[in-house]
Amino acid sequence: MTRVLITGGAGFIGSHLADACLKRGDEVYVLDDLSTGSIYNIEHLKNHPDFHYTIDRVQNATVTAELVDRVDVVYHLAASVGVRLIIDSPVNTVENNLRATEAVYSAAAKKRKRVLFASTSEVYGASTDLPFREDGHLVLGSPTKSRWSYACAKAMDEFLGLAYFRERGLPVTIARLFNTVGPRQTGHYGMVVPNFVRQALTGDPITVFGDGSQRRCFSCVRDVTAALTKVMAHPEAAGEIYNIGSTDEISILDLATRVRAICGSHSPIVTVPYEQAYEAGFEDMPRRIPDTTRIRKLIGYRPTTTIDQIIESVIESMSAAPELSTAFESTSLVGA
Repeated sequence: MTRVLITGGAGFIGSHLADACLKRGDEVYVLDDLSTGSIYNIEHLKNHPDFHYTIDRVQNATVTAELVDRVDVVYHLAASVGVRLIIDSPVNTVENNLRATEAVYSAAAKKRKRVLFASTSEVYGASTDLPFREDGHLVLGSPTKSRWSYACAKAMDEFLGLAYFRERGLPVTIARLFNTVGPRQTGHYGMVVPNFVRQALTGDPITVFGDGSQRRCFSCVRDVTAALTKVMAHPEAAGEIYNIGSTDEISILDLATRVRAICGSHSPIVTVPYEQAYEAGFEDMPRRIPDTTRIRKLIGYRPTTTIDQIIESVIESMSAAPELSTAFESTSLVGA
């Protein structure tokens, strides 16, 4: 049995990772302050004999150090996430992401505990060198655009992790996650698929930000969490960076059309200018596609879930428990 700590374990990806680890036979500790996660995500795990959770901030160094001391490995997922949150609370975005990660690295380095840091495709910024390679240049936008604060903070978390690896021997791996979707994901902070599904199911207009030509690659959360556990267990992954995501692109406008069709909805699809949706001068990435050669060579990673299957899983989740979607919207607070 491996004892694992998942920071942000009550979040969308974190809770699915907890499921995956328990299924493997691991003992799981979760640390989350429920700022963007939800207790509903881990409700089904509370009575599991190998599941433990603590409601607190990762920045609480004493609590984090105690939990790190109890476990063998740490998955660090806790972060301020979502375009809406980043725009509305740029100070929290920068401070929370930097301070939480520093607390994890510091505690783990003292005992040489294995760490997997969940980074993001956002770090590639405005780069047009596609597909994005882990050794490619990061092209961040102007600091006058708060939209780039998340990417910058996560990039600094990566630099800090690799510095701990080189200078202090911390066995850390960086996983750059591309758009990840599935049950339990809320659209409250701008996540596009759950927003589209909710709008289609209720008959509301499906709102596409920008002109809808921007293209993304969507992965099923279960494919992603399976990859994370395999990377964590691989002896050659320490000190490395890996993209994890699908390479199948779809435009956001086409995504809206697919969601409407699969839902059997008659909702109109409307475009909303970025300045109306977010802020004046908002900058987006036209395309975001990963080069997955490295992760494929390491663990044989190949996503198996299609975009239609992903959409269907979100529809099923929302249809089965619509009250949970409402609860997420009302209980998710700004911060991390």
